[in-house]
Amino acid sequence: MKKYLVIGNPIEHSLSPKIHNYWIKKNNIEAEYEKKKINEEDIKNIIEEVKRGDISGINVTVPFKNKVIPFLEELTPEAKESQSVNTIYKENGKIIGHNTDIAGFELAIRHLKYDAKNKKIFILGAGGVVPSIILALKKIGTSKIILSNRTKKRAEDLKIYFKDLEIVDWGKITDFDMIINATSIGLKINDEIKLDYEKIGLNKFFFDIIYNPTETNFLKKAKKIGNRIENGKMMFIYQAHQAFTLWHKIMPKIDDETISLLD
Repeated sequence: MKKYLVIGNPIEHSLSPKIHNYWIKKNNIEAEYEKKKINEEDIKNIIEEVKRGDISGINVTVPFKNKVIPFLEELTPEAKESQSVNTIYKENGKIIGHNTDIAGFELAIRHLKYDAKNKKIFILGAGGVVPSIILALKKIGTSKIILSNRTKKRAEDLKIYFKDLEIVDWGKITDFDMIINATSIGLKINDEIKLDYEKIGLNKFFFDIIYNPTETNFLKKAKKIGNRIENGKMMFIYQAHQAFTLWHKIMPKIDDETISLLD
């Protein structure tokens, strides 16, 4: 039986096993998918297991999306451009790192019927998934991308790769059409992003890449003042769909049953 894993720290919140095992069962595949909490020093051994064939594929979540790169033998163009890996597999004897977050985000925004073209997008965070979101937004044709991170240097480091990024201090409000929480603030029930929500105004789109819990405090407060909110459920489903198709050479269905799995 083939074995697949999602690795991260924290990992409790991950619903990857739920969706992958659902698709595995639906498509009568001899495989199992589990989650594993690891530390950075464990990465080398986990990749060795892929080399030996003990593990057939790995999904990578926070905070290891760029930390796994030195242990891989080849990156796909998407992984190379974003310097972020969320899917690992073995092909022709080589361990390859791929990125399904770029397509996952773009497909989610399309599914949600939000037209981000020529819009100002404000991203909170500068972690592993952010380059993927920036690349997807550039593909869509947004007019401006503004970035804010608790550690300003990490935001400025991204400016090396994306010259036209605008960086603002953490906690400062700027004009935007859509705001994306790409931090892990919200995974815990009491987590709060200190923003002056009243100053933000109405008719904004609040998107949180977190999907569990389904409504973070970031989304709750935005909803309270009458803004549109969406969590990261559809992005999560689409990036998982891409990884599943890559590993099993079968395209699973995304239907109401799949979507309701994560409610």
